[in-house]
Amino acid sequence: MQPHQDPGIYTLVLCLDQHRKVQVGLLGVIDFAAGFYSYTGSARGPGGLKRVDRHLSILQGKRSTKRWHIDYLLPHTSFCEVFITRTTQDLECQIAGSIGESLTAVKGFGCTDCGCASHLHYSQDLSRMQRAVGSAHRLAGQYRHE
Repeated sequence: MQPHQDPGIYTLVLCLDQHRKVQVGLLGVIDFAAGFYSYTGSARGPGGLKRVDRHLSILQGKRSTKRWHIDYLLPHTSFCEVFITRTTQDLECQIAGSIGESLTAVKGFGCTDCGCASHLHYSQDLSRMQRAVGSAHRLAGQYRHE
């Protein structure tokens, strides 16, 4: 199996350079402050971590299909990095919850299929974001920082 087809959990770290109001599907208009956002998702199905490549193609404007909440925010951001935990285990909510213990949650974002407060978190400080996300993935198991 190729590395990008491996199953896993990922957290994208994104930069929003200025305040924006964005229509996010059925969630409605969300007021996003300038700063850094981490989005935690699952890629345990067919294709595995190729889902990260799909998100990056939307961020870069190469694809316009909006399937998930994050797809609405991506075109307004720039990519910083991705944290990956290669696993078949359902650790998405555990990782998102751990990140939410130290960062601000964007209520209801990316979690319509679970009971989490959010899978999108905010920080004005990149190093604080990196520490929170890295710690969450380390606690969940083996991860790869890219």
